[in-house]
Amino acid sequence: MSLTITPAALASELGTPGLVVLDGSVFQRPAPDLTTMLQDSARASFEKHRIPGSVHLDALDWLWDRTRPFRFALPAPGATAAAFAAHGVGDGSRVVIYDRVGGNWAARTFWTLHWIGFDDVRLLEGGFAAWKAAGLPVESGPAAPPLPAPRPFVPRPRGAAIADRAEVLAAIGDPGIAIVNALSAEQHAGTGGLAYHRPGRIAGSLNLPAPQLGDANMAPEAFTALARDAGILPGQRVIAYCGGGIAASNLAFNLLRAGWDDVAVYDGSLDEWGRDAGLPMETGPA
Repeated sequence: MSLTITPAALASELGTPGLVVLDGSVFQRPAPDLTTMLQDSARASFEKHRIPGSVHLDALDWLWDRTRPFRFALPAPGATAAAFAAHGVGDGSRVVIYDRVGGNWAARTFWTLHWIGFDDVRLLEGGFAAWKAAGLPVESGPAAPPLPAPRPFVPRPRGAAIADRAEVLAAIGDPGIAIVNALSAEQHAGTGGLAYHRPGRIAGSLNLPAPQLGDANMAPEAFTALARDAGILPGQRVIAYCGGGIAASNLAFNLLRAGWDDVAVYDGSLDEWGRDAGLPMETGPA
């Protein structure tokens, strides 16, 4: 099954039984001291304009376990599945995800479903911007509450799709594993941009910035060339990270789409790693 869908193809499917269209947008902005990102709900923007019939799944309320000590920590699989069920996603659903922020948050929602074992999910190529550019219908005003899924999805977690700090630490220097930073080149080098508690990168990691990847619309062949240039080898296990696991999800999605089958997102990313001075980081040219 394709992992993406074009705006025209989605338009032809709207209203069909079992289809759930999710807007996963979250707005983010740098903290004044450039040590982390701050976040705001995109609910008001969703109610201003959206794909007809779509549902806003606000990760800030539903997909963030705030009892854990880093931002955007995923809830337990059962709680995650329940969050999706409350927004209409269950057994028999076909899911399409988009966002209005360049694709990272849509990819995060995709990767969350992938992690709990839900497979009938696609990203909208080009996101909401492409939908509007195509002149397709837009709905405005307060949205109706989502209908819960009649048959909730029973999670079948892919444990290998999420990495923790212990796995990342053990992977440093392992030639069979590529640890890849999805932040900018200057953040990777520690020369500028938001620093996430300490400047630089996880020791030994590669860099493939998420802004190069587009919004679910990069051809797999083009992505494969970027991955090769970044030093990611076919057959390697890849652990993607960023500041809080969001841009990393865009990288992970593109790896999966291009044929890598052993990919994880480091959920804590630098928001966890950078806080612990005992965990190795590097600055300067890679």
